Amino acid sequence: MLRGVDRAAFAVAFVARLRRAGLRAGLTETDDLVRALAASPPTARDRLYWTARITLVRRQPDLAAFDEVFAAVFDEAAPLPLTRAAAPPGRRDDGVHVKVPAGGDGTAAGDGLPWATLPPAVAAEEETGEESGLHLPELRPSALAALAGVPFEELDEAQTRALGEDLRVALSHWPRRRTRRHAVDPGGRRVALRPTIARARRTGWEAIAVIRQRPVRVPRRVVLLCDVSESMRAQAAAYLQLMRAFSLVADAESFAFATTLTRLTPVLRHVSAAEAVEQASAAVTDRFGGTRIASNVRAVLDSYHGNALRGAVVIIASDGWDSDPPELMASVMARLRRRAYRIVWLNPRAGAPAFRPRVAAMAAALPFCDRLLPGATFGDLAAAAQVMREISSRG
Repeated sequence: MLRGVDRAAFAVAFVARLRRAGLRAGLTETDDLVRALAASPPTARDRLYWTARITLVRRQPDLAAFDEVFAAVFDEAAPLPLTRAAAPPGRRDDGVHVKVPAGGDGTAAGDGLPWATLPPAVAAEEETGEESGLHLPELRPSALAALAGVPFEELDEAQTRALGEDLRVALSHWPRRRTRRHAVDPGGRRVALRPTIARARRTGWEAIAVIRQRPVRVPRRVVLLCDVSESMRAQAAAYLQLMRAFSLVADAESFAFATTLTRLTPVLRHVSAAEAVEQASAAVTDRFGGTRIASNVRAVLDSYHGNALRGAVVIIASDGWDSDPPELMASVMARLRRRAYRIVWLNPRAGAPAFRPRVAAMAAALPFCDRLLPGATFGDLAAAAQVMREISSRG
């Protein structure tokens, strides 16, 4: 019955008339109709009726509207466009078809795209005020995607907070590592001896019921050390958002440093992002001062929280300007290398085309780092988070 007919064009045009009649049919139902026509081509009107009714009607109240439209289409109304170019452009005013503008070579525009719903065409006017035809509106990226490449110093507080929340969502699926502990699990491969023997007391010490266990998997720990000295003033607020994202997702330990070390883990886990950043800013008393990177890293290693570095991904966010001698930096980084799982250094200047790690402290620490990544925009932070996720999932 529909031999030589474009099934997609027929289905879209038919569904468009059903929707104008009030029947709820969308892309899924349209795709079902196209597949049904391909699987079982109708040879008579009644077969076409039942094929369309089964694939398009989902509710009992829609039957009346379907019967009315089907009878109107195949009895008295104008025929449907059975090909994608069957109807002239002037007749396609149903809000479904959109004209395609003429090409650069002067060829005429196409008749339309009946298989897709595009934005409505708008009149394009040049500076003279004369109409130059129709064109499709430009599809612009979202606000967050556009702001991801803006330097930190050009963002206001609200934009920084919004991008920080977007970064937290991007880190929601953090890799988990296998621990030495085990938990009872019916699907485990290892026999849990103590629970099995305890259960055997009920059956005369015969191990009738075997209890199994599996290794416990926990998120790999992350430790962040962020520089908040004067040279990192533009990046301080954004790096606080990064620390909060890791604190909420990966149970991270977060430290800020300039001349002294400040632990920010408890305050950054606050429910409110604005309150967390405000409390963190108030807790750092030496903010926008000098920098002592090596001394503060050694303070973490020697403190009670130094055990958190074992098997963790350590992130140091700094531009590398340090008042401590490079020899101390090399010694401290060697200790950190033996304790950490991976070391990632975020440098806001690393993305510059002519960047070279020639600063004494940066050159001394670089041999002990697994990655040196740029961190000048939220796009850089998102890319760095993806790299950290990949290296955390290995092993």
